[in-house]
Formats: sequence, structure tokens, C-alpha cells
Amino acid sequence: MANIIKNRVYVSEQAVNQRIKNFDEVSLGYNKEEAVREAKRCLQCRNSPCTENCPVHVDVKGFIKLLAEEKFKKAYLKVKEDSPIPAIAGRVCPQENQCEGACLLGKKYDAVNIGKLEAFLADWAMENGVNEEFNIKEKKQKVAVIGTGPAGISCAVDLRKNGYKVTMFEALHKAGGVLQYGIPNFRLPKNIVDKELSYLEKIGIEIRLNTVIGQSIPFDELRNTYDAVFVGTGAGAPIFLDIEGEKLNRFCSANEFLLRTNLMKAYNPKYDTPVILGKRVGVIGAGNVAMDAARCALRFGAEVHILYRRTKEYSPARMEELHHALEEGVNFKELVSPTRIVGENGWVKGVELVKMKLGESDKSGRPRPKKIEGTEFIMDLDTVIVALGTRPNRLFLSKTPELKTHKWGGIIVDNGLMTNIEGTAAGGDAVSGGATVIEALGEGRQAAKILHNYLLSKKLTTPG
Repeated sequence: MANIIKNRVYVSEQAVNQRIKNFDEVSLGYNKEEAVREAKRCLQCRNSPCTENCPVHVDVKGFIKLLAEEKFKKAYLKVKEDSPIPAIAGRVCPQENQCEGACLLGKKYDAVNIGKLEAFLADWAMENGVNEEFNIKEKKQKVAVIGTGPAGISCAVDLRKNGYKVTMFEALHKAGGVLQYGIPNFRLPKNIVDKELSYLEKIGIEIRLNTVIGQSIPFDELRNTYDAVFVGTGAGAPIFLDIEGEKLNRFCSANEFLLRTNLMKAYNPKYDTPVILGKRVGVIGAGNVAMDAARCALRFGAEVHILYRRTKEYSPARMEELHHALEEGVNFKELVSPTRIVGENGWVKGVELVKMKLGESDKSGRPRPKKIEGTEFIMDLDTVIVALGTRPNRLFLSKTPELKTHKWGGIIVDNGLMTNIEGTAAGGDAVSGGATVIEALGEGRQAAKILHNYLLSKKLTTPG
């Protein structure tokens, strides 16, 4: 017990007064010495609860032990056995609710900073040109992966390692899905995303951009061309409030705002992508997407207000993201809910809010907010951004009516993630409607196993 180091090794960050003026990564990460010191805090628990609570079951104890011994290459390769994009996962996964949340050291002191150690190793490997070392035994069977987001990435990588010819189809002009268009540069630099995704082509995965399945290529044609299909089309359709004023100028979804900011690089003066917010911006919602939108708007020079029907302690956002937003000067208006968007001459002028109070807990374990009648008031705003969640990609589903879905749009799958269409699996946000990057990676891996078994059985039953 005397050797226990109670507190985490501090991770350097950009100073607040500097970072609110740029879109560069906030976290500066560990250097070698800091990473090794943090790794040495690990208790090397016998049962590895951290691994059990990781959706892709990374051997956390194993890679941290190697890192503590300064065997960086071996540590990195240990992570890559289970995680295809560790530089990304280390930055954006909610480790506090998963691996770090299960850390025994964290029961009394600070949990080991697993996410930042994973990111350190991945960054070190990139800087030193370290890649995975394995041999692929080629198979003739071909698999199509629709979508290049986290679920599609992990499914494609695992299938490729098993020797299948894998082709990924992306509707946009850049691969990565939500990693490219949804997460701001200050949380996930796009050069990191590009470097991680270059790995896919290095191992022989073909990526076809600007290809909308169901429109560019009919789904039936895809099924006839490939031996199996994985659907990872994500959840790009925003959920709106269905209240008065949602058609006003400068009312938009967080999806649209973040896509313009991230994928279309509105934050970079070299790109002609206009984002006109005005002086005061309201963001409805308090999850990670709301924090991303609020912090982007702040960097564009606006005064930003989060409008939330509960109190900040019940925000579904990661603690780190909420902390950064508040630290940077985002205002948090609690216990309010919008009833209409107020406009003038076709433009947003504000939002009517009603005050709320907290009642008994709902299924989420959080108290249910209730309106306080007669407490409506107007808040002056120039722009309103709604960040209340998303639904699966409607364009693809509308062109594939034979694929069974829930009423809300999620693809129906069995316990193995197979759909009602033979040889077709699905995973990630297209199934759940909205999950974390690491959960999507886990579902992609699960689907890859199921499709591998399906293709093996199909091969065994094919004459000749």
C-alpha cells in the first residue's frame, strides 16, 4: 500500500485564454516520462476489471505493464490487437464510464488515466513509423461495408485480417463518418483521424468515397456483387423539437453546424464556408454534441448559453467536456425548456423558455423535469442550435424498404447483429440511434465475427 500513487500525473492543456481563440487540440498529452510515471500507478489487478468494462476488451493491464517498462512498441501492438484506432479512442471514448470507471485504484484515489496512455502510445507509434505486424491469408469472398464510421472501421479491419476482400462505401468526400464531421478539431484533430484511417488502405481495404448506397449503387446490386454486407450508416438525421419557429433563419441542428465547422472547415479562414451566428447563441441540450456545438460557437466569437431542462449535475456529457465548456466561458442556464423560437422578418430573435422543476427519477435514473405553469419568458438570441440527439440515416433506409426497422428508424438486428436480410449485419448508431465511438467499435467487431462464421458456413455448403 505504501507504493500507491494516489494522484494522476497531470496532463498539460492549452491555456484557456489561448484555446478559446483557436481550434487546436486542448489536451497536449503525455510525454514519455509522464506516460511511464502514470503507467506505474497501475495496480496490475488480477481480474482486470478495466478490460471487462471495455467494449472492445483491450488488454489494459497488459499494455500498461509494457508501457511502464518503457517497451513502447510492444505496448502499442498490444493495444492494436483489439482497437483499430487507438489514437482516436484514447481521445474521445468515455473512459470514466468504462475502463477507468472500473479501475480499482479509482475506488479510493484517482483512476489510472487509461485513455491518455492509449493516446500517447498511438501518437508515439505514428511519430516513429510503427505498424502492426501480421500476415493475411487471402480469401476469395468479398464483403461490402456501408459507412466508414467507427462501427464500419472495426468490422472492416477484423474481416480484412481474416483474409476477406473488403470494400467500404462512404457517402461523403472523406472517410471517417462522425469522426470527421461530428467531433471538433480541439477534441479530435483531423490529421489524427486521417493518419488512423490511412491504416485501412495499408492493409488492403478499398474505400470508395462519394458513393450513396441505394442511390449511386442499388442495395440489391451490392448484395449480388458481395458475399456479405455490413451496414454502418450511422445516425445523421437530427431530432427537432417540433415547435413554432424551427424554420427561421439561424435556427439549425448541431449536426448541420458541426458538419459545416468540421468537415467543411469553417474554422479555417482558407475555406469559404460561412458560419454566421450573431452575438448570442443558445444551444438546446447538454450532451457531448451540445458541448461540441457550444464550444465551437464560442470560438467563432459568440456569447454562448447552454439551455437545459435539468441541472448540470445531470448532464449526459462527459465530465471532461462539461468542465472544459464551463472553464472556457460557456454559460449554463439550468431548469428551462424551449416552447417556441421567436423570430422577426424571417430571422431568429430569441427563444421562449418555460421554467422547470425536478420530479421523481425516470428510467435513466435522472429526475424527470416538469414544467412550472405560467413561468414562460423570452431570452434574446441571434442563433439557436438544437442538440437533442439523432436518428439513423433516412436516405439509405428509404431506398432499402426490405430492411426491417423499428418505428423510430433503428435497424432491427438479432443478438448477433444480423438483420432480416441474409448475409447482412448492422451495428453502431444505425442500430442504436446514438452510441459512443467505443461502443460502435465493439459492435463492429461483434458483427465481423458473425459475418466470418456466416461466410465460413456458406463456403462449406457451396458445391465444389
